[in-house]
Amino acid sequence: MSATQNVVVSETTRSSIIPNNNSSSQKLPPGLISISKKKLLKNIDIINGGGQRINAWVDSMRASSPTHLKSLPSSISSQQQLNSWIMQHPSALEMFEQIMEASRGKQIVMFLDYDGTLSPIVDDPDKAFMSSKMRRTVKKLAKCFPTAIVTGRCIDKVYNFVKLAELYYAGSHGMDIKGPAKGFSRHKRVKQSLLYQPANDYLPMINEVYRQLLEKTKSTPGAKVENHKFCASVHFRCVDEKKWSELVLQVRSVLKEFPTLKLTQGRKVFEIRPMIEWDKGKALEFLLEALGFGSTNNVFPVYIGDDRTDEDAFKMLRDRGEGFGILVSKFPKDTDASYSLQDPSEVMDFLRRLVEWKQMQPRM
Repeated sequence: MSATQNVVVSETTRSSIIPNNNSSSQKLPPGLISISKKKLLKNIDIINGGGQRINAWVDSMRASSPTHLKSLPSSISSQQQLNSWIMQHPSALEMFEQIMEASRGKQIVMFLDYDGTLSPIVDDPDKAFMSSKMRRTVKKLAKCFPTAIVTGRCIDKVYNFVKLAELYYAGSHGMDIKGPAKGFSRHKRVKQSLLYQPANDYLPMINEVYRQLLEKTKSTPGAKVENHKFCASVHFRCVDEKKWSELVLQVRSVLKEFPTLKLTQGRKVFEIRPMIEWDKGKALEFLLEALGFGSTNNVFPVYIGDDRTDEDAFKMLRDRGEGFGILVSKFPKDTDASYSLQDPSEVMDFLRRLVEWKQMQPRM
């Protein structure tokens, strides 16, 4: 895959787009695809909607908080429903032998989210430290299999947490991809330094949105704005629920001036990203191709994550019919993942078993 495929950027002003008017005479610069007017207007409607849409956003904010009692309908909170969900998404630990049997004869490639997967979810995102035990486990994992961290955070910040140069890193929800530092990777498929940034033209826009969000939300106690280089986020984990409607209005008042950015939601966080055809699933596909597994059935990708944004990767694996996704959650959720783990401690147990399994295999 070249660095110009499947990417939407604007080469005019940073807040403009190239509308799709179905004119065969209109030619786009190399590397660009058009954004349809329907898609653009839908995005503007999401950002500028009235009170009813505000209420819908607040309801969604509650639903994105799995520990929020109001977000758990009685049918789902019942043990019967939980057991039914676990039957559909069984524990990856309990199914470990079956999973390894399915991977036999194939190259396992590991993709790991960070927050809520390798580290616990905490009130202050700047303090989402991974344990030294988890770091040692991931380091051993990377000696056995090509391993990537795929996160919404910027690469520099997540690297400061992980501190492992032998990994692949896909930051900003996959919009900033870098390979291992020179001389650190044990896997020889990538012959040169890997760097891919499909949203590079959006850097000035994201910086400006970050600046405006900081200013606009400073009156809301507990709100925290982060700049992830190619995207931004507004955390509301520490915001009083009575202030959620106010925060939605503040965020949307900024984004209405930037129609080529989209607003999505994760676990107690708003995500602001460029409207390009790129996500964690696309990043996974790109990395597999960069590793030489783009057109082979001898690969077994495993993606572990806990957030809505990880669903793009889970779906990509289902569509490819290769490997599987593991959702990290203690609560039933709609997901394209095949298996589940409850928390980062179970993730570490699963990774340790993978390493032990690999070390027991005969050397080829």
